Amino acid sequence: MKKRISVVVTCYNEEENIKEMYDRIRRVFFTLRSYTYEILYVDNASTDGSLRVYKELVKRDQQVKVILMSRNFGSPQPSFLAGIEYATGDAILLLHGDIQDPPELLPKMLAYYEQGYDVVYGVRERREGYGRLWNFYYHAFYYLLKNLAYIQIPLDAGEFSLISRRVAEELLAIPEYDYYLRCLRAFVGFRQIGIPYVRAARTYGRTTESFISGLYWAKTIILNFSFKPLQLISYLGGIVTLFSVIFLMINLVWGVWYRKAAPGITTVIVLVLFLGGVQLLSLSVIAEYIAKIFLEVKRRPRYIVKETMNIRQEKEKKISIHS
Repeated sequence: MKKRISVVVTCYNEEENIKEMYDRIRRVFFTLRSYTYEILYVDNASTDGSLRVYKELVKRDQQVKVILMSRNFGSPQPSFLAGIEYATGDAILLLHGDIQDPPELLPKMLAYYEQGYDVVYGVRERREGYGRLWNFYYHAFYYLLKNLAYIQIPLDAGEFSLISRRVAEELLAIPEYDYYLRCLRAFVGFRQIGIPYVRAARTYGRTTESFISGLYWAKTIILNFSFKPLQLISYLGGIVTLFSVIFLMINLVWGVWYRKAAPGITTVIVLVLFLGGVQLLSLSVIAEYIAKIFLEVKRRPRYIVKETMNIRQEKEKKISIHS
């Protein structure tokens, strides 16, 4: 019996890329005759003409399925989660709709999958279309994450990957609201291997990435997978306390020796402002962790589906909880 591969493609305003992605995936499976497949487009409430393209594809090909979100849920993470939940394949290929990650790498991924690997992920050797500064930011972030995270997370590995059915089930069993797939994929374990590739530049459409959004996601990932910011606050508190004791001893010795208070009102003001800044910074880090707890305990749905195309009704009824 042929194994079935589900290809999950997350999209937001990718009108010009949807059809090209479909054609490239079809060409790949034309060479993989020992597998059947399905293509699941998960649309994060696009505002362009994507819906028209989806309708054309589902009429033409019953292997194409579409999941439309009720609103834009921010990052592609909820879309990937929805795609995994609706996928029916023995293995699932995860792709971004901008076609910067090549579906042509699937045969090599499947070769490792057939050898017993549960996760085969792409490792970005280089990012075309990005300047040296952007590439430096990415490498610096992954280096920082590797040294801060309490699990081993592969460097320069995004969502682009092939995962087995049992890994998919484990990922779906994780109830976290603030979901980040590339890190949770490392968390669940099993046999994993990386494949190096060059990430192509975007040809059509406009990226939603920016330096500010990059900083936000870097902060979010580090807070979700590291306790070290809290530990650093403890270390900082200890260092400040030590210097305070030293400063106090200096003032006491000065007073005894010279019979008057030590000069340096400017120094005192600077120290007070410095300690105030340290306290505010520490409180802000603690507040970020509290905010994460707040998000988790509310247990809101991680995504809401507005409509599906070419998906069996019984599958829709089966999936009633997304939290």
